[in-house]
Amino acid sequence: MTQPTPKPGILDIELYVGGRSAVPGVEKVYKLSSNESPLGPSPAAVAALTAAAQNLQLYPDGSSLLLREAIAKTYGLDAARIVAGGEGSGPLLTLIANAYLQPGDEVILSRHAFLIYEIATRANSARPVIVEEKTTNSGIRIDVDAMLTAVTAQTKLVYIANPNNPTGSYLTRDEMRKLHAGLPPHVLLVIDAAYGEFVDAADYDIGLELAQQHGNVVMTRTFSKIHGLAALRLGWAYVPHAVSDVLNRIRGPFSTSPLQQQAGAAAIADTAHVAKAAAHNAKWRTWLTDEIRAVGLRVDGSAANFVLIHFAPGPKDAKAADAFLLARGIILRGVGAYGLPDCLRLTVGTEEANRLAAAALRDFMQS
Repeated sequence: MTQPTPKPGILDIELYVGGRSAVPGVEKVYKLSSNESPLGPSPAAVAALTAAAQNLQLYPDGSSLLLREAIAKTYGLDAARIVAGGEGSGPLLTLIANAYLQPGDEVILSRHAFLIYEIATRANSARPVIVEEKTTNSGIRIDVDAMLTAVTAQTKLVYIANPNNPTGSYLTRDEMRKLHAGLPPHVLLVIDAAYGEFVDAADYDIGLELAQQHGNVVMTRTFSKIHGLAALRLGWAYVPHAVSDVLNRIRGPFSTSPLQQQAGAAAIADTAHVAKAAAHNAKWRTWLTDEIRAVGLRVDGSAANFVLIHFAPGPKDAKAADAFLLARGIILRGVGAYGLPDCLRLTVGTEEANRLAAAALRDFMQS
């Protein structure tokens, strides 16, 4: 018996498994597995969402003009070069692959990159070229020279998460410029800056400089992280005019809802809430790093809203630590699917959650 056959590459995709949100038998849990905002959304965004819910019978503005203009005003951008998308920035990253990849094309990504890059590549029958990262004193970092060495005549896209998830490391402004300068003009550099607002390093650029200046650079952002709107699933991209024309031809006619547009517009304008969330993250990211290192565990330096914790193979490995923490209702994220089976990723949470997680890790190491 015959059956429908998917495109080459589809069946090579490993299913994406999200982080857990509950622990059987444990009533109160602290979910530190999905890089969600401990402060939640801006009150202005909640108010806008409530108001928008009064008109659910109406179709949305298909161009997302209100949202695009709010983003453009906040960052000083050209609204015509902004593409908004529902379901976070992930579908925008996929939309780019759908628009530009053909069978036989190659896409360069780092070893511990966000899984959606490889999924989008294989879904378009293109070939992912996985480049090894390098381990430094500060942690695991993307190797720009190795990325450039991997470029061939078949290269069509380069995906870079900056900062990277799950390692938490970032490329400097100069490193990103070097990477772009080494790419042929027809290769599209896609900068995923989902965690960019959390970076406080002076040598970092979120991607706007390159995206504004060059015709082969795209920067994507999300409302799911620092804006605390993960449940709304909303993202946006800043792209060259030619890329905007392409993406707008193939995206859905109503890719964002009125709820997303109005809540997103209010959230992006509330810069005070963003600053508050960034300050909370900087304080507790440092505190968690110091506390966990003090109990004898390796914690890489992070520029994002999470830290990567390394465990040695043996009786106190990552799986044992995960089970110990789960028994206390503390949920971290295993990252074996990212090629890091000896690690757990811990999201910066509320003060209560952070203190409980650090105490549980101390008790685990002393048990």
